[in-house]
Amino acid sequence: MLLAIDVGNTNITLGLYSEDVLGPRWRLATVHDRMPDEYGLQFLGLINHAGYQPQHLTGVCLASVVPPLTGKVIEACRNYLGQDPLVVDAGVKTGVRIRYEDPRAVGADRIVDAAAVLRFYGAPACVVDFGTATTFDAISEEGDYLGGAIAPGISIAAEALFMRTAKLPRVDIQRPPHAIGRNTVHAMQSGLLFGYVSLVEGMVARFRQELGPKMKVIGTGGLAEIIARETSVLEIIAPWLTLDGLRLIWEMNH
Repeated sequence: MLLAIDVGNTNITLGLYSEDVLGPRWRLATVHDRMPDEYGLQFLGLINHAGYQPQHLTGVCLASVVPPLTGKVIEACRNYLGQDPLVVDAGVKTGVRIRYEDPRAVGADRIVDAAAVLRFYGAPACVVDFGTATTFDAISEEGDYLGGAIAPGISIAAEALFMRTAKLPRVDIQRPPHAIGRNTVHAMQSGLLFGYVSLVEGMVARFRQELGPKMKVIGTGGLAEIIARETSVLEIIAPWLTLDGLRLIWEMNH
């Protein structure tokens, strides 16, 4: 049984794989000052709650875009799960050729997503990841990771409105009754939700101009399903894409 761990800026996503089937999966808040013992106890508790013990694990595969936490998570896995994680970095086989100017500057999660897309959906493709940032990743018809675009995530935008204005409240990201908001909350929800839908539609159109009309569009991340309900440009919704990519990369390296 494989434990896949994706350490992001806002959430840590975990999933247990039995063969190629994803079983229990969880999202935890990313807490930068949490100690390895705290993470270890969390991981152990989740696995025990799912009815398993650390000895059932055959390995751990880890992708992290939070360098200060990478070592803590590795230590937690060693001390509490008895596993030395495979960390996705420059020396790991991924099956993805990186054409970025500085390959080391690409987030591990973006390469992991590309590996999963190539295996399950094919190329050319655009991966839209709704995380802390909203990222657009381009995969060529030949299977190369070309690069992409990075925009502030919808939650960051919502928090910025609340923090940087005197009278705007903090709001939930949900669909308002109309695009024209008749009160402040609905006006903010309209700008955030429908504004980001338009952002996605516009960026996908620009990527399609460069990658060609056969480009597939895959949405992933915590808010993908909310955005997908408002637009048809997201052809495939794969909320656990990064975990699937970690499983594939584990198999490539063992």
